[in-house]
Amino acid sequence: MKLDPQPTEPMARLGRLLEPIAVAMLTTLDAGGALVSKPVEALQMDSEGALWFFIDLRLDLAERLRAANLAFVDDSRGTYVSLSGRGEIAKDEARLDQLWTTFDTAAFPDGRTSPHLAFLKFVPEKAEYWDAPGSRAVRLLALAATAVSGTAVGQAEHGVFVDLAPAEGLAAGSPAAAAAGR
Repeated sequence: MKLDPQPTEPMARLGRLLEPIAVAMLTTLDAGGALVSKPVEALQMDSEGALWFFIDLRLDLAERLRAANLAFVDDSRGTYVSLSGRGEIAKDEARLDQLWTTFDTAAFPDGRTSPHLAFLKFVPEKAEYWDAPGSRAVRLLALAATAVSGTAVGQAEHGVFVDLAPAEGLAAGSPAAAAAGR
């Protein structure tokens, strides 16, 4: 994932956690109210903290993105991140020029001009993460030491960031905010 400089330290920390994790599970509600998930590949975390993904318009996600969750897992590093927020479908030719690779043709055989190709822009509002130190072997040893000693050893760092989204998803000074008169 391409990581742009972030406006705040919590967003920068979040970016560092997410950068090496290529795929997330996007969870939304279907028309019947059931939770449904699908894998999505993270392409970019922009300078306002929004996450960008290619999306197939045939999935009919637009109405289900008012409340969504992204779950990122890197079990080998012991990193787990859950993002709550909202999404929107966007067309952005400049971003397409920047992020499209030949590998994306596997999902969109018609290429960059596919009528089904768009972006999902996810604006996180709350993030919760768990980040365990060291390798899996180190974490297992810490767990064993905790069990033997009865004292927590090598606990995972846990944190929550709230109010991450700019007002109505638009950062002050952004072109979108200027167009909206902010």
